[in-house]
Amino acid sequence: MYICVSVEKIVHFKDLGLIPYANAWAMQEELLQQNVAAKMQSRKDFEDRKISSVNTQHHLLFCEHPAVYTLGKSGKVEHILISDEEREKQGIEFFKTNRGGDITFHGPEQLVVYPILDLEKFYTDIGKYLRNLEEVIIRTLAHFNIIAERSAGETGVWIDAQQKGKARKICAIGVRCSRWITMHGLALNVNTDLQYFNYIIPCGIANKQVTSIQKELGKVIDINEVKELFKNKFEEVFEVEVKE
Repeated sequence: MYICVSVEKIVHFKDLGLIPYANAWAMQEELLQQNVAAKMQSRKDFEDRKISSVNTQHHLLFCEHPAVYTLGKSGKVEHILISDEEREKQGIEFFKTNRGGDITFHGPEQLVVYPILDLEKFYTDIGKYLRNLEEVIIRTLAHFNIIAERSAGETGVWIDAQQKGKARKICAIGVRCSRWITMHGLALNVNTDLQYFNYIIPCGIANKQVTSIQKELGKVIDINEVKELFKNKFEEVFEVEVKE
């Protein structure tokens, strides 16, 4: 069935490939500030009756990062269990960020997704936005017959979330929102080297495991297949059209 999508629900897609964390962060900030400026100008024009809608654009960025730890604004540095000297020796970068959440790892063969959306064109509810990001991941993993779920009080996507000693996180989520424009996003472990998580307390949650699609299935997965699935599920959940 064909569904007509309004221009306000078109999301511009770009795959940045393997890109340093700082570069991707700068790109997100630029897109966010463009939208904030457009929103402020549009509201002025609206008050002057020059236009009837807000002139912001939605973006969806895919990428992978070289090994890096990132710390959310509410995170604790002590959740990094490796010394700066050893971290630098292993070639792992570190950034304090302005997203929510605690410490996490990004690396090759991990699908990192940064949606820059104007939530005023969807709903002004950050909680709902986070749940919808989780839903996209849950549906994506279902394609591989991986039963993923939410864990009460913990943002992200888990497997066996309710089973003590077996709960393992497969996707971390941390976002920022300014004037209802989003940035940062999620990291889904596809064929990620999970050893890097041994040097941190992931998301500040102790005594819980981290996993990947590869680990759950016992085989390497084509990350491009995961990307296409994610785009399709993102369109379903957010009721948008993703266009390159």
